[in-house]
Amino acid sequence: SLFFTSQFLRNLKLRYSSLRLRMANPPEFITIPDSESEDSYSVTSFSERDEPPPPSPAPLSPPSQNPSPTNPDRTPIPALLHLSFNQDSGCFAAGTDHGFRIYNCDPFREIFRRDFGPGGGIGLVHMLFRCNILAFVGGGSDPQYPINKVMIWDDHQSRCIGELSFRSEVKGVRLRRDRIVVVLLHKIFVYNFADLKVLHQIETIANPKGLCEVSHDSGPMVLVCPGLQKGQVRVEYYGSMRTKFIMAHDSRIACFTLTQEGRLLATASSKGTLVRVFNTLDGSLLQEVRRGADRAEIYSLAFSTTAQWLAVSSDKGTVHVFSLKVDSGSLGHDRSRNVSESNPSSPSALSSLSLFKGVLPRYFSSEWSVAQFRLHEGLQYIVAFGHQKNTVVILGMDGSFYRCQFDPIAGGEMTQVEYYNFLKPEETF
Repeated sequence: SLFFTSQFLRNLKLRYSSLRLRMANPPEFITIPDSESEDSYSVTSFSERDEPPPPSPAPLSPPSQNPSPTNPDRTPIPALLHLSFNQDSGCFAAGTDHGFRIYNCDPFREIFRRDFGPGGGIGLVHMLFRCNILAFVGGGSDPQYPINKVMIWDDHQSRCIGELSFRSEVKGVRLRRDRIVVVLLHKIFVYNFADLKVLHQIETIANPKGLCEVSHDSGPMVLVCPGLQKGQVRVEYYGSMRTKFIMAHDSRIACFTLTQEGRLLATASSKGTLVRVFNTLDGSLLQEVRRGADRAEIYSLAFSTTAQWLAVSSDKGTVHVFSLKVDSGSLGHDRSRNVSESNPSSPSALSSLSLFKGVLPRYFSSEWSVAQFRLHEGLQYIVAFGHQKNTVVILGMDGSFYRCQFDPIAGGEMTQVEYYNFLKPEETF
């Protein structure tokens, strides 16, 4: 009844009054059939403000304005908990057991850091392009914030300006200038950035990795997440209010990525041998490339800006770069199609036995990587394309930063251009 609903909301508001939080448009109550502990609602709240300000273009604070140890040589190296590139891969954020740090990729340097001290673990940290707004989730053995809350941090004010609270652990966060996307084990919430109102809720299959990607250009959002079946990917086109389901693999989805405008999707399964590229508009398979023959855990996938190249990192300790044969017109780019760019006849791009396609097993007719870079096997790395031509940037959970260059025509082993360990206190940037 109306009375019951009003009374319930009043009681719910009182429940959070001790935290000085205000309810802001809670979503409808939805029961998750296979998990009583999963979220049936979310709470959006602010401290000291009724509404969060829109993302501000204020610059990030320089390192000199941040607290730093008086004697860096005696500062223990922090444990790295999370790494993420920003939306254009020009910067990356590192969450540690003492706070977070922001780095510029080209030229490589530390932009700033926030050291919260012991008990300051940041398990997830995401930038909003290069502005002063970030999103945190606590992590590690002694988290700075609860692992079931997303904290919206304004570094211009050096404080959290809002939070999103849930009944279970937050698995992932994605930011756009107009949206915040929060990933839980079985559900995804989409919020409006201006007032933190819930716009959409999506149920997914179990998603412990927090898999979700969104488009980052100025157009309507395209969101990709796991579907409700093993190997299925769900595509949400918010501009046209369309939903597309793609059966990408027979095995569970392990990793995927989108192009900036959301027109292309690359996916990998838990087998980690094949990577498939789809058109998100109609779900058609455009290309399939082979990482290798042995099972592997795919850690990251990345498109180049023009979708000419695709980079893949895995637990095998090798980063692969593949040449894509996608029609550039479908992406709205005026890309040259000369051999030096698309390189369709490179001997390393296609198996030498591709003439026997249909006769020999698919393994022999697969498209192979153009270039490779060898790393430490078993360590987790994420990869993105650099702003310099034909370069990739690789980040390792041991604090390693690599910039490598590949030859788009000859292919083969990439050349290491730069290396840093950004966690060592004796390093200067």
